[in-house]
Amino acid sequence: MATLSEALEFASATDPGRVRAHNEDSIGTDPGIGLAVLADGMGGYNAGEVASGIAVAVVSAEIKRVMTGRSLSRIEAATGLTEAERLAVEHIAKANTSIFEAARSQPQYSGMGTTLVLALFFDNRMCVAHVGDSRLYRLRGESFEQITRDHSLLQEQIDSGMITREAAKLSQNKNLVTRALGIDAEVETEVHVYDTQPGDTYLLCSDGLSDMVEDEDMHLTLSSLQANLQLAADQLVQQANDNGGRDNISVILVKVKDDYAAPTGWIARLLSWFK
Repeated sequence: MATLSEALEFASATDPGRVRAHNEDSIGTDPGIGLAVLADGMGGYNAGEVASGIAVAVVSAEIKRVMTGRSLSRIEAATGLTEAERLAVEHIAKANTSIFEAARSQPQYSGMGTTLVLALFFDNRMCVAHVGDSRLYRLRGESFEQITRDHSLLQEQIDSGMITREAAKLSQNKNLVTRALGIDAEVETEVHVYDTQPGDTYLLCSDGLSDMVEDEDMHLTLSSLQANLQLAADQLVQQANDNGGRDNISVILVKVKDDYAAPTGWIARLLSWFK
């Protein structure tokens, strides 16, 4: 069975766009532990890039620190969550506290916050955790679909029937998120686990991509260029810029090339001796 770094291929790209002077998005990948994290910061005087930077740094470092020797598939009896989900929620909460305290103690960072989307791959599965409107999509065969559901005013209006999906594309309220890290002392993270299959390609992105490039065009780009993952990431950013680039644009792509089932039984015990 392939290791995570053998089974998964990562590519990423980030760009300020055509309008913004600074890039307030942050991205991080760790192929060795199967982790991808993307955050889209908000706040004046470049505080957004501080918030997103803290989020990615804290979540990435903390999850890596506690991963060794843990079974991410194990179900916690009290919550019904897998260990992967519990780790994601716990360390996103730590990042939230770090951003909230920084904003409260340093006036130049007052009101800063960030969205976040995270994918943690384990045992032929993927834990997805998100806060806000940064998204995760999945390309599987001919099917391309959005896996996350935005935490935004616009999504709530769509869900309640106040506005159609077609009308939503023209709305001025696209960037009004209903959840973000750093705004309150506590944050509610949405978390799920999905089975993965060899051949799947996963796209994590900030709204600088999803607001500027139609899902159909993302699908076409990924389908056409999935043999060259870095080119696909770069091309998605280029499309957003070609369409106006009104916001920072960030993309992480993860392609599943092989099975990565966790070892069990005596193999797992043997491997634990080498950790």
